[in-house]
Amino acid sequence: MALGGGIWATQNKVLPGTYINFSSVAKASATLSERGFAAMPLMLDWGPEGRVFTVTNGDFQKDSLKIFGRAYADPYMLPLRELFQYTQTLYAYRINGGGAKAENDYCTAIYGGAGGNRLFTVIAKNVDNEDLFDVSTYFGDTLVDMQTVEKASDLAPTDYVTWKTEAVLAETAKTPLAGGSDGNTDSAAWQAALDKFESYSFNTLGCPSADTVTTNLFVNYTKRMRDEVGAKFQLVIYNPHGNAAVGDYEGVIAVGNKVTDFDEKCPGMGEFGLVYWMTGASAGCAVNKSNTNKRYDGELTVNVDFTQADLEAGIKTGRLMFHNVNGEVRILEDINTLLTVSDTKGDVFKSNQTIRVCDQIANDVAVLFNTRYLGTVPNDASGRVALWNDICKLHQDLESIRAIEDFDPDTVTVEQGDTKKSVLCTVRDLNVVNAMSQLYMSVIIM
Repeated sequence: MALGGGIWATQNKVLPGTYINFSSVAKASATLSERGFAAMPLMLDWGPEGRVFTVTNGDFQKDSLKIFGRAYADPYMLPLRELFQYTQTLYAYRINGGGAKAENDYCTAIYGGAGGNRLFTVIAKNVDNEDLFDVSTYFGDTLVDMQTVEKASDLAPTDYVTWKTEAVLAETAKTPLAGGSDGNTDSAAWQAALDKFESYSFNTLGCPSADTVTTNLFVNYTKRMRDEVGAKFQLVIYNPHGNAAVGDYEGVIAVGNKVTDFDEKCPGMGEFGLVYWMTGASAGCAVNKSNTNKRYDGELTVNVDFTQADLEAGIKTGRLMFHNVNGEVRILEDINTLLTVSDTKGDVFKSNQTIRVCDQIANDVAVLFNTRYLGTVPNDASGRVALWNDICKLHQDLESIRAIEDFDPDTVTVEQGDTKKSVLCTVRDLNVVNAMSQLYMSVIIM
């Protein structure tokens, strides 16, 4: 990233940027940005390779075949249908790219991968002019392109193939493309995906793997990005057994339930399949909302065969658990993996609703400062008053949607830092609102 960010202990940073700490009290244009942005590496047999590509919810519904090589309703699209239940924009990276491209005598698939083997061409004489050919391209059973040309060099590239301009066109009933293969998936591929994501801003990152080494890679990446780079997002992982080695951090959400019918509904997805839905649900959850008691509305069968003691154990080990509520699968409590609390990071930080508010403030203040003030506004009294006004406005907007309460502008101070170039902003006694989750009631009978 071009600008510095992260947490700070002393005012000794080298890079210009925004450094923000959040802590809890020891116990004895300023506008709010949108949510719904997710990032995830994906195992695909078709699609862009070696780069992050952006897919909106609408893109997925309308152009799934072009982007992913399969129609929206295809069983292999189940993980993405789960993800896009609540994701508005996905930053995707194809984890198994780099394979061979399928081809035939007339064209070559634009992407490497086994998906190219589902392409075929049909060439027929044009009914109105026998000197011309109708060249059709099919992806599976779907006609995706048809061009009428005199010779191969007249064919225009498509979203699916590039043409061999030296080929001699001749009538063919069906000429499949062949030889496409997927690339290898190893630790270097996972790391490459994470490296590419560093340049993007999103709310939630999903780890689609049950492998402990891969999960640890994602967890360490998340900690580094949040604490050193200043990229405020949460990670969703699969952790059915409460492994403390991949937790105890407010930036990590650990799904504690497995899915039981992944082989039947989507071969190769794995028992960690709930990670897709939860990544979208986390990314799409509004800053003033909680996922506590949210109903699972995906297509998978979730194992919720737990006793009350099992669920309590899950909560105590920092796992986000789904449970059975009168036949519906719902989230028990919207928590992260933070277990170790301190005077500066209390129990309130275990709530994902709290973290969403903190991340919203960090991201919005960083965008505000980096685009409006950095290198532009003088660090004098008037400049600092302007920054104070904008930061207060952000907090007032959060209060208006009931994400925080009892905000007092007097708790915000903006002062000159230790150098002429630095500014020290302090927000005291921020009161984050959490959704109701427990009711204690006494009924006194006369």
